[in-house]
Amino acid sequence: MVGVQESNGGGGGSNQMHGLVEFDVTEARQRISDYEAETDERLSFTAFVTRCLAQAVEEFPRVQAYRDWRGNLVQSADVDVMVMVEHTTDGERVALPHVVKAANRRSLRSIHDEIRETQESSTDGQRPRRPSMIAQLPGPARRLIYRLAPQLWNSISGTVAVSSVGMFSTGSGWAISPSYHTLQLTVGGIAEKPVLVDGEVEPREYLNITVTLDHDVVDGAPAARFVERLKELIESAQAIEPTSES
Repeated sequence: MVGVQESNGGGGGSNQMHGLVEFDVTEARQRISDYEAETDERLSFTAFVTRCLAQAVEEFPRVQAYRDWRGNLVQSADVDVMVMVEHTTDGERVALPHVVKAANRRSLRSIHDEIRETQESSTDGQRPRRPSMIAQLPGPARRLIYRLAPQLWNSISGTVAVSSVGMFSTGSGWAISPSYHTLQLTVGGIAEKPVLVDGEVEPREYLNITVTLDHDVVDGAPAARFVERLKELIESAQAIEPTSES
């Protein structure tokens, strides 16, 4: 973790922590490249991050808990991940939210297929389905619904969120944004850096991610353990099965 910032108010949580981290995704990107060479199809990187996130959350379920208006913790057994899926309609690139249900019980391939199907939903010339009416309400109104009916909020917006700033940019960099979820990942850019590996300098690819957590629900130590587990899952790329040529 290269930086932590706390902010009061503004977003969904009343006391948000923002951790600026970078993960080595060299192995993951190589496996995706190998998969594309063998199958002529490119795996969704968003699907990969979503699968790793869901597994880490399943192991540390407190990071997706919510407090209702009575102050009681509300926690889902499944990890429903809200992702931003890019559509192209009439030449216009638009990112809209989509909830991948029970991502912790899904394979990477299953998540990939769902995201691709959602992306292609606008190829018939029709605009993709817009967010629900609740999702389009002003922030304070959404916050009230979240407090009064967290399970309703979860069914609409998922239990955790992934926002991909890197979808529309190139190069490295982090973004910090308020969140109405207890946990949100903001995926930034990817930068190549020289790293000493086994005594030799070699180029490695690092992904910038901002991990935003509600400090009123998750303390610093559990948050750090969750981030470390997420790092292990992403850097090992174990969710991507090696191709037969590997």
